[in-house]
Amino acid sequence: MPALANRLSQIKVSASAAMTQRARELRNQGIEVISLSNGEPDFPSPPHAIEAAHQAALRGDTKYPPQGGTPALKAAIGRKFKRDNKLDYAADEIIVGNGGKQVIFNAFMATVDPGDEVVIPSPFWISYADMAKMAGGTAVSVPCPQNNGFKPRPEDLDAAITAKTKWVLLNFPSNPTGAVPSYAEMRAIADVLLRHPHVWIMTDDMYEHLLYDGHEFHTIAAVEPALKDRTLTVNGVSKTYAMTGWRVGFGGGPAALIKGMFNMQGQATAGVSTIGQAAAAAALDGPQDYVKERAELYRQRRDMVVEMLNAAPGISCHKPEGAFYVFPNLAGCLGKTSRTGRKIETDTDFVMALLEEKRVAAVQGAAYGMSPHMRISYATDPASLTEACSRIQEFCRELS
Repeated sequence: MPALANRLSQIKVSASAAMTQRARELRNQGIEVISLSNGEPDFPSPPHAIEAAHQAALRGDTKYPPQGGTPALKAAIGRKFKRDNKLDYAADEIIVGNGGKQVIFNAFMATVDPGDEVVIPSPFWISYADMAKMAGGTAVSVPCPQNNGFKPRPEDLDAAITAKTKWVLLNFPSNPTGAVPSYAEMRAIADVLLRHPHVWIMTDDMYEHLLYDGHEFHTIAAVEPALKDRTLTVNGVSKTYAMTGWRVGFGGGPAALIKGMFNMQGQATAGVSTIGQAAAAAALDGPQDYVKERAELYRQRRDMVVEMLNAAPGISCHKPEGAFYVFPNLAGCLGKTSRTGRKIETDTDFVMALLEEKRVAAVQGAAYGMSPHMRISYATDPASLTEACSRIQEFCRELS
């Protein structure tokens, strides 16, 4: 059999995708599993977005799309950036991709050469490091300890940046921790980045509207306008509007960078589904009140999950400021044995035993660059969350 490419040896299957797939396999066997591994809103897509897609299909908007995005959607994205972030992007400074993930991938492929480094605060979304590797670069982790709210300390970020650094990647609210820096904390990060003019800056703002307890969102190019000409601001409709399956992400940045990303996208997927783009434009331009209403429901779920996890023996759960994840510390559970005799030496051992014994799927913190933790998504219905947390408590009580 012909050989596969060597690059695959550096790339792992996403742990969250693997755990979600394992949960599906168990369900297909008739085994009831509560999956808290998938970062996907359980709310429906907005009716006006669905109707916009329907009307686009009816009027024959089903041909090949413009490679970088339809004029209507790019105009809606421009209005969104101005409305929500006080950022002005012209049409040639905006690109639409098949999800935010492709926008990030395009950027790395258009800029990263072998030997270049991508600095990423950790814990981080699983795919960032692998995408940097696929582009030929090296991911450099900057640990963000729990005692600092899982947020990067300016001095640690500064120390990680070298002459080889091509990108610094920021993601707030964070996946997997839900961390949201204050304006002062973002200002301190901006001051570090001002000292390194050779570095591109990427900010993944996918969870920007999922904020709690009065916390406010601040994107880096708005905090420090002098950084805008080397910043790529990434966003999309997946999380805010519960439109994960529509696969529409977008980015705003300097025209030269966007042009390079455009060229990369042309050799991969070309344009994005026309009806998906119509739906995304309707979501961005349509009513926004329900976004805050859903955020309040997420907050209620967060509070319940944090309280129940902190009642589980051996678990300590930090209360996040945003997104829809918690990242509890499992240190108090390590070195113990489960009811069926499984040794719990690592966070991977914990989540695998939890799935097999209590039928609850979570993702090990090691996959996000920080152990011993696990990531739990509370983007699911309250009844399932309550039952899952009860099972986690039971699992922990049975450890000996």
